[in-house]
Amino acid sequence: MPRMPRGETTMAGARMTDKEDFFANCQYEPEQPFPKAEYDDRLRRVRERMAKDGVDLLFVGSPDGINYLTGHQVEWYQAQSPKVWPGTSGVAVHVNKDHYILFETVREKLITQYTTHSTDTRIFPPDTMRDGTAFIAKELKDSGWITGKVGLEHWSYRPIRAVSERFEARFKAAGATVVDASDILREVRHVKSAAELACIEKAARIAEAGFEAVRKAIRPGAMELEVYGEMVRALACAGGEVTGLIQPVLSGQKTGSPHALSSRKKIKAGDVVAVDLCGVYNRYHLNMARTFSVGEPMKEVVEVVNKSVASLDFIRATLKTGMRLGDFAKALVGFYEKQGIWENRGWCGGYEMGIAFPPDWVGNFVFDILDPFNHDRVFEPNTVMNYENQFYLPKRQGHFFQIDSIMFEPKGWKYMSNFQGGLIVV
Repeated sequence: MPRMPRGETTMAGARMTDKEDFFANCQYEPEQPFPKAEYDDRLRRVRERMAKDGVDLLFVGSPDGINYLTGHQVEWYQAQSPKVWPGTSGVAVHVNKDHYILFETVREKLITQYTTHSTDTRIFPPDTMRDGTAFIAKELKDSGWITGKVGLEHWSYRPIRAVSERFEARFKAAGATVVDASDILREVRHVKSAAELACIEKAARIAEAGFEAVRKAIRPGAMELEVYGEMVRALACAGGEVTGLIQPVLSGQKTGSPHALSSRKKIKAGDVVAVDLCGVYNRYHLNMARTFSVGEPMKEVVEVVNKSVASLDFIRATLKTGMRLGDFAKALVGFYEKQGIWENRGWCGGYEMGIAFPPDWVGNFVFDILDPFNHDRVFEPNTVMNYENQFYLPKRQGHFFQIDSIMFEPKGWKYMSNFQGGLIVV
């Protein structure tokens, strides 16, 4: 529709309402994270994987998958909402088409215009409100896109089971065979482009800003939530976005349960304080964790921490791009056993870093020292993972928790931050 001043009449002779004027004439500054060529290349890679897996149509409802393909992002995905508001927006990709179809509600129409390069966005009609399953199935069938196998993301929390079953029934009624195609996007996203890696580099600098604030905020008498607040403020002021997980600030013996939530608990002199955070840039996450000591720590605690942190130098001397995960795991176990701390381990390992939305930032690729399910894979170039050192401290002092992230490059790898490690005394 051409731009038209408020109060002018439409072609039908009716005066435009404020709402009509807004949708017709509102102009946002573009917020696409990447140029169109980046998304075109992602689409190409996804279609190649679809062809390999024999999937003709892929429907993506996961927020991270939608964002990866289009740049689209919103703050509400109706993933745990009332039954009358099911989350059904998403992206359709056909193995033989060089564009995707983005399906959204009218409430998010404007967002699609400034966050994506979409050339084919289809908005649910007013009578469907939120449940777009019938509309989506009809549009895809009428466009000739429902052929052969249709893949859904069974391992995504969105759409929820009830909605996923609606999609499956609609696609089957249109003549398709429905299969689980969760691995397509998860595997394609594992290897990052240069533009993606640049975002993760920026996320690392944001994470460091968060820890500078944490270092200043920890003091006897401060609530865990106070430190959390200063951390979040610093991350945001550095350009960091909302993280996929709630970031914990834990003190004293609470550190022994690293997935606890920060509370009004007051930090005391002598406490260890563990903080696990992410810098986020264009939804790309970079994870770090550090442990602080409020005052000088016990000698026995320092000894355990130093033995744990020594693994970073061991990793620097041992790890190689292209190395088999099982070989690296065996070397690490041997190192920790030699240090005499293996029996007091928490979890040691890592997982993929990349695009994430609430409620999670844990990526699909996992390196677990003790679980051999991935041990025949290798550390591939242009990937990023975190590595977690977790060990319980003597005399019930808590839990030492340090996370450093690693970027694998074609001819080597690097730690993503030089922020002080070990037990940081404040």
